[in-house]
Amino acid sequence: MPSDAEILRKIEQQPKQAAGYKQLLREMRIHGDGRRELKERLADLVKRGKLIEAEDRYAIPNVKPARNQVLGRLTMHRDGYGFVIPESDEVRSRISGDIYISPHGLENAMHGDRVLVEIGPVRADGRAEGRVLRVVARAHPTVVGIFHYGRKFNYVRPIDEKLTQDILIGSGMEYPPEDEEEDGHAAHDSGGRGRQSPQSSSLHFDRHRVVGSEAKRTTAWDDLEGVVVDVEITEWPTPTRQPKGRVVEILGYEDDFGVDVEIIIRKHHLPHRFPIEVLEQAQAFDAVIPSIALKHRRDYRKLPIVTIDGETARDFDDAVHVHKLANGNFELQVHIADVAQYVTEDSPIDREARLRGTSVYFPDRAIPMLPVELSTDLCSLRPHLDRLVLSCVMEIDHQGEILRYHVNEGVIRSADRMTYTDVNAILEGDAKLREKYAGKVELFELMKELAAILNRKRQRRGSIDFDLPEPVIEFDENGLMQGITRSERNFAHRLIEEFMLAANESVASYLENKDVPSLYRIHEKPDPKRVYDFETVAAAFGFSLGVGALPIKRIETRGDRRDRRGTGQRARPIEIPEDVHITPRMYQKLTQKIAGTPMERILSFLMLRSLKQARYSEENVGHFALAAGTYTHFTSPIRRYPDLIVHRIVKAVLRESAEKHEDGVPVGIGTTSMKKGIWERSAQTEVKAEKRSPWARKKHTLAPADAEERRSYGPPTGQQEPIPAEVLHEIAEESSDAERRADDAERELMEWKKVKFMADRVGEEFDGLIISVTKFGFFVELEELFIEGLVPLDTLTDDRYTFRENTRQIIGLRTGKQYSLGDTVRVIVDRIEPVLHKINFSVVEEEPVRAQRRHKKRK
Repeated sequence: MPSDAEILRKIEQQPKQAAGYKQLLREMRIHGDGRRELKERLADLVKRGKLIEAEDRYAIPNVKPARNQVLGRLTMHRDGYGFVIPESDEVRSRISGDIYISPHGLENAMHGDRVLVEIGPVRADGRAEGRVLRVVARAHPTVVGIFHYGRKFNYVRPIDEKLTQDILIGSGMEYPPEDEEEDGHAAHDSGGRGRQSPQSSSLHFDRHRVVGSEAKRTTAWDDLEGVVVDVEITEWPTPTRQPKGRVVEILGYEDDFGVDVEIIIRKHHLPHRFPIEVLEQAQAFDAVIPSIALKHRRDYRKLPIVTIDGETARDFDDAVHVHKLANGNFELQVHIADVAQYVTEDSPIDREARLRGTSVYFPDRAIPMLPVELSTDLCSLRPHLDRLVLSCVMEIDHQGEILRYHVNEGVIRSADRMTYTDVNAILEGDAKLREKYAGKVELFELMKELAAILNRKRQRRGSIDFDLPEPVIEFDENGLMQGITRSERNFAHRLIEEFMLAANESVASYLENKDVPSLYRIHEKPDPKRVYDFETVAAAFGFSLGVGALPIKRIETRGDRRDRRGTGQRARPIEIPEDVHITPRMYQKLTQKIAGTPMERILSFLMLRSLKQARYSEENVGHFALAAGTYTHFTSPIRRYPDLIVHRIVKAVLRESAEKHEDGVPVGIGTTSMKKGIWERSAQTEVKAEKRSPWARKKHTLAPADAEERRSYGPPTGQQEPIPAEVLHEIAEESSDAERRADDAERELMEWKKVKFMADRVGEEFDGLIISVTKFGFFVELEELFIEGLVPLDTLTDDRYTFRENTRQIIGLRTGKQYSLGDTVRVIVDRIEPVLHKINFSVVEEEPVRAQRRHKKRK
């Protein structure tokens, strides 16, 4: 079967860079089962944006924008207009904000589509308006919504308010074909894993799935009115015609138990069904590790290595061990499941894992990246079983400096499956648990000592720690939501975090000093405008990051000069904050300064918003928040695709250029110093013990046509890269997008759950904290419940209130009463907006004092 690169190359060679399915079958000589696999490959390439599908042909989305054109992502407003977020940095530097698209300029585009836009003249304030020329890539091949019967046409109203048009359902398209429905449910996998899930008691297991409390499905639907369905779009909208579609799945009523999760999964297009060939490959693995697989591996099976995870964890991808060396230093061993030994490049499981990018976690279930045969069995470091690992062993001194490390393939046998709760209780002196794990108490005490040392080292370096509590939904024995509580974090959580950070930095340093293309986890400096906005708010409370005066650059566009030519008017220049000297230590110091104050939660949240989002990249620019010059993700290959890629690269480097230890095991050896972050030092410390990689001599010199040959994971010839930089770039972008998609889905479901929880509490009073102030009201977060709602400005009836932007306050014009960030207020749950999944509060009016009553009476 041809690879993705060969399929793309074949289509690129065609006239107009487009080819049909049958044409590809014929010209690429694909027969038998390859026909189905080609169709799945093409669909996958369309999902990833590598191809576009139109009129039964697949084409390369090769768009070259003209001077006044730009590519971007369309975001719709429920009132019918939209904005396009430009992809080009050059365009973003010329305009202020996003490009406005009026309802008449949308053409046939829908929310989320990647579009080509023609930009009109830029206004004096930097704002720009445009119109959609064409859709480059569709975001919604299917839409989840509520079915309604109509006089002429039945229709589905999308649940996503940004999809503003109803989808017409033709006659005979109301029900999914039976074979499609059955096949979908057979392969359905809503998985379950390791991050803590409160609904552990209701989880059950079979060969294909680990599911939580799923939606109650009805097999026969005589009446679809008000039922949630998933619709495949068969005809896209035009300026004069609504989109058309067919029902492909019936989910149930919106208020039915578990349907909210099913809606979110489909709304965010989360891949949740493993294809048959993926399940077949997963079931075909031999559970017995062959002796040949152990030949060149370090044997750690006699050591008391343990896993430490949450109570409901099902897959264990990391295990740890610590002991003291003869010289008094610590030896930290971090062993990570060797997923790359099973998931080989371009296999069915690998293609599905790349498509998913990450596991997705919901309060009562999860969608795993890998089938359960791997994620909870063969690759999971379960106790008392032999498991293959990639090991990072570090020597660390009493200042937390990693003096040297080595990376190698190994085999372990976990001695115990520990939980955060039990380890923390042991460290706090719980007599029963210390007696139960008497042989390991010293080990855990040593871990605690080392973790504290590593944490102090990171603090000296300037690493930022936002310890913001997260909400956790509690369920009863029937799986019904009964409350929202603060997530419990103890020192055992911090212990594992410190060990994983050390391993990630060491592996990143190893690959960087080998000069081999790799994936990095990067976090860039914050945008000057966001720093300026934060400083403005913090100054009102007497706090500052200490960046000093922010330099402002004033520019005037050519359009402004052209518009005012001959008028004698002076155009108002656009003010853009220039680069500012900002370091992680500035954030760290302010975090320490506000700790324990009433403003801690507000300012911590605003500081977090001022930072950029971490992402994956093939180019290393350092990690700002960690104050680390080099960082990657290595420790979670069961649930993150970039970690699996890093494992493949490490294994290839070990085969090519690793040193041999006395036991014949290939080992990658290095030394490192990480005293200061990349933003606070002039040059990176040279690592002299590393050998220069053979890939450095031929870096990026082969033609693109040879890229497929360079993706081999067999022993490199000395002139090959394990994975070419251009392929790593694609994986980095796809994985970053998948991570954001998962985060959005998790966050939205949590908001839905909160709204559902509060639906029965309308009229109840709560204490809350004002966390945001806007011109239309202020947002209040209820204490202890982590539930947020809006107090609209028009509900404040005791005075006429106005919003002051410079101080972020709402002030009464007559009484001078103020509502400011950080104020505590007593609110009542006023109403729930089920369609928008929003909560509205109103302020509980205080009883007027006697003087106020007299004043009111005289008036």
